[in-house]
Amino acid sequence: MHLNEGYSYLEHLDTKARGHTVLSYLERYFTHSTKEMWLERLQRGEILLDNKVARGDEVLQASQTLVWNRPPWHEEDAPQTFEILYQDETILVVDKPSGLPTLPGGGFLDNTLFSFVRREFSTAQPLHRLGRGTSGLVVFSLTSEAARDLSKRWRNHKVEKHYRALASGVAAQNEYKIDAPIGLVKHSKLGEVYAASENGKASSSLAQVLEKRDRATLFTIQIFTGRPHQIRIHLAFIGHPLEGDKLYGMGGKPLEDAALPGEGGYLLHAERLKFIHPVTGEWLELWAEPPAELKCKSES
Repeated sequence: MHLNEGYSYLEHLDTKARGHTVLSYLERYFTHSTKEMWLERLQRGEILLDNKVARGDEVLQASQTLVWNRPPWHEEDAPQTFEILYQDETILVVDKPSGLPTLPGGGFLDNTLFSFVRREFSTAQPLHRLGRGTSGLVVFSLTSEAARDLSKRWRNHKVEKHYRALASGVAAQNEYKIDAPIGLVKHSKLGEVYAASENGKASSSLAQVLEKRDRATLFTIQIFTGRPHQIRIHLAFIGHPLEGDKLYGMGGKPLEDAALPGEGGYLLHAERLKFIHPVTGEWLELWAEPPAELKCKSES
C-alpha cells in the first residue's frame, strides 16, 4: 500500500448550487460518500468555502469556490511499470499493464500511468484513457500542438482503434456489427453507470471472431466511437459478456450485484492504433503484443 500526500479537490460552483447548503450540495453531487462522512469532514475542517473553513449550513451561491482538502490516504497496490513503444519530440506511445489506472480517480492518485509517465516526461498529456483492467496502447502528447491536432482527430473519429477481448460463450456468427446506444442508467448499488440504453449516444463497433474455445470466444474489435466501457457493453449486448467481467451482463446492462466499473477480472487489450502523425503527416501504425490469454493457438 502506498501513502500519498493527499489532494485538494476544487469545485467552482454554478447555478446548480443555488438553494443548497454546503452539506446538502456535497451530499447531492458527491454520492461516493455518505452524509455522515461529509459531516465528519466538515467537523475536521477539511471543507473550505471561499477559502474559509465551512460549517456546513452556509447557503451557497453561484461563483463561489468549494474545496475538500483530502488528507493523505493509502492507495491500493498497482503495477508500476510501462513499456515505451514509440517516442519522438511530439508524441509518446506506451503499453499500459492491466491493473494500472490511466488517470487519477477511484481512490488512485500516485499509482497511475499518468503519474509514472510524468516522472520521465514532464509535458506528457494522455489523449485518451483505458480502463484500469484494460492493457495496451495509450498515446500521450508532448507538445501543445500535438495535443490539439490529435485531440481533434480523436473527436472526429479519425483514429483507427482495434482491441482484443475474451468473451463468454461460443459465438454463433463470425462477425457482429453492433450499434447499441450507450448512456447512463440508474443502478441501485452504483447510483449511475454507463450501459446499453435507448436514450444513450450513438455507438458503433465491429466484432470479429479470432478463435472459438470450449466455452468462450476470442474477438478482435474495432470501435468507431469512444463511449465509456464501449467494448464491455457491446459484447455483453450481443450475449457475450467479457469473461470475468463483474459489471456487465447479458444485454449490456449492469449486473444487480455489480462491482465498481474500475475493478478488473476481465481480459481486454488495446492492440492497434493507426493515425496521421501531427507533424510529419504520415500514417503511424502502432501495435502492442497481447497477453498470452488473448493469443490464438497459432500465435502461442
